[in-house]
Amino acid sequence: MSAQPEPTPAPAAEADKLARRLRRQVGQAIGDFGMIEDGDKVMVCLSGGKDSYTLLDMLLQLQARAPVRFGLIAVNLDQKQPDFPGHVLPGYLTARGVPFHIIEQDTYSTVMRVIPAGKTMCSLCSRLRRGALYSWAAANGITKIALGHHRDDILATFFLNMFYQAQLKAMPPKLRSDDGRHVVIRPLAYCRESDIAAYALNQHFPIIPCNLCGSQDHLQRKAVQRMLAEWEQLQPGRSENIFRALGHVSPSQLADRQLFDFTLGAQAASPAWLVDAADETAAAQA
Repeated sequence: MSAQPEPTPAPAAEADKLARRLRRQVGQAIGDFGMIEDGDKVMVCLSGGKDSYTLLDMLLQLQARAPVRFGLIAVNLDQKQPDFPGHVLPGYLTARGVPFHIIEQDTYSTVMRVIPAGKTMCSLCSRLRRGALYSWAAANGITKIALGHHRDDILATFFLNMFYQAQLKAMPPKLRSDDGRHVVIRPLAYCRESDIAAYALNQHFPIIPCNLCGSQDHLQRKAVQRMLAEWEQLQPGRSENIFRALGHVSPSQLADRQLFDFTLGAQAASPAWLVDAADETAAAQA
């Protein structure tokens, strides 16, 4: 089988159109959810992947023209993975004149020690990474923590929670941490992963792959991503409709009694005769 050709950057006009679309979507998400306010100190979590590079690039562009003043600092967690190219991010950020900090914490050894071979590492790795980033944010006056999750991440999380946790929830574009100390924002919430990948290629970002879990090809998330991709091929626009549905929830049309009073003013407790009737039916069928 012949090798697939390497992707190439788009022509200038097409690349400019893509950049403007991403800026518009990021700006809309920030405005819709009140993500950034005047005086904010925003920590951009930079992993070295296409999503976080694009997030930083978009925020830098918006910072230059925004009517409000806010600071940006790029923060990377060096998890001490073998062969991690630790020079790449400092070199890139220094060349661009972006303030940055590298947190050094050996979460890699912890994950490898705790998780049995062949099991999914993502959950523990994510918790350790989040803890390190939150701690640094608290110690350095960060008011917003920006993550690079995009629209397709949000959709995949929605289906994962529904299929495996029996819950209707996803990744919110903005949230407050459980302890109430941090506000997390996802400015790429309206952006498609394919657009981000194309933009990263056009910008020649020095991508650093995640070799910790990249070999785990059978993760539930990847299965859901394949499902969404197949749906999109069969019916283009389906993913966009599902994403829009997350912003148009009708509690009275679901079945969560915590969100909507389905008694409609009637007695909330089950009347005794319903219990008696159920017992009689069960006895007759025995």
